Amino acid sequence: MPPPVLQKALLGSINGTGRTFAPRVSQLSSRRFKSGPYGYTQAKALVYSKYGEPADVLSLHNHSISPSLPSSSLLLRALAAPINPADINQIQGVYPSKPPMTSLLGTSQPSAVGGNEGCFEVLSVGASIKSFQKSDWVIMKSTGFGTWRTHTLAEEKDLIRLENKDGLSPIQVGTVGVNPCTAYRMLKDYNEMHEGDWFIQNGANSGVGRAAIQLGRLWNLKSINIIRDRKTPQETQEMKDELTSLGATQVVTESELLSREFRDKVKEWTNGGREHIRVGLNCVGGKPTSALIKQLGPDGHLVTYGGMAKQPLELPTGLLIFKNLKFSGFWVSRWSDQHPEEKKAMVEEILQWTREGHFKDVPVQKVPWDWATEADTLKSAVQGTLEGYRSGKGVFVFGDT
Repeated sequence: MPPPVLQKALLGSINGTGRTFAPRVSQLSSRRFKSGPYGYTQAKALVYSKYGEPADVLSLHNHSISPSLPSSSLLLRALAAPINPADINQIQGVYPSKPPMTSLLGTSQPSAVGGNEGCFEVLSVGASIKSFQKSDWVIMKSTGFGTWRTHTLAEEKDLIRLENKDGLSPIQVGTVGVNPCTAYRMLKDYNEMHEGDWFIQNGANSGVGRAAIQLGRLWNLKSINIIRDRKTPQETQEMKDELTSLGATQVVTESELLSREFRDKVKEWTNGGREHIRVGLNCVGGKPTSALIKQLGPDGHLVTYGGMAKQPLELPTGLLIFKNLKFSGFWVSRWSDQHPEEKKAMVEEILQWTREGHFKDVPVQKVPWDWATEADTLKSAVQGTLEGYRSGKGVFVFGDT
């Protein structure tokens, strides 16, 4: 949520009776944002005042933003905001980081705005703002801001400004800060990797998995990528082919990973076992991850960034002692808070690869968000993230708001 210094401007939505102004819907479809009474910007946000399932606790809240900006603030308009699993966990109340619930938006109860990632356009800047200007594109420097909203106020310290937005789409920019950055750091920070080295990962079709495959290709790393078995052999092969086209060296299913023959296959791929697998990336847990751990070479490092199976991670004593394996967890939110300048440089590097066509977008399911979009449509899109196989990541794409 925006910091308390923005309270006055945000609470400009409240009139003398304590009620919010009703939004005046413009009849001109070309308008970029809705103008309310006295120049107030009419805004909407997906908020929650208690923890639970998104379909049960989310609501669409209307509020107004005063045209009198605090001198240190920027008025932003949302362009794209993804729906990540961590966003759902925050709403459910089971995520370690929880945004504060406040009454800054004029909600009847203290509330938080959903979403942690997104691309915004600067509409106007306060008098003391020097490093941003109108029409700049920005992303959030840290998670927890609340990005599922049409407009918001922010301060300079909250934002990363894109140096060059040419050749990029809002979706590409809005999805760069979590999954690609997670893959980047895990491959860079936990074991010294040289050209030709191997890593192994589960969840290879996830946003992080796809990013790791492409980063591996760019850095000349080899990869073994594990996916869940699909409903039919044809669907499984299509997924294998898709990941191979991104740069995966080998793609296998969980059933193949758990088979007796898998160790021999890995030995064949790695030049008789002389090429060691130096890093493992884990977002699953349970038996499949135990099988993955066994493939790591001496001094290998398993980095865990998720636990989709909701099963404990079993660490084999023998491998700890005789292979000197290391085990770490990675949380991109914490890393971003601790390394803001490094994050900006990393984001710019990834977006340059994207601009040049070397880094492909994650598949997405666009969820249009216009002024007339109903709350149930938005809530269903969020709840749908909890479903099984999906054709792509859900992303709110903001139109006439």
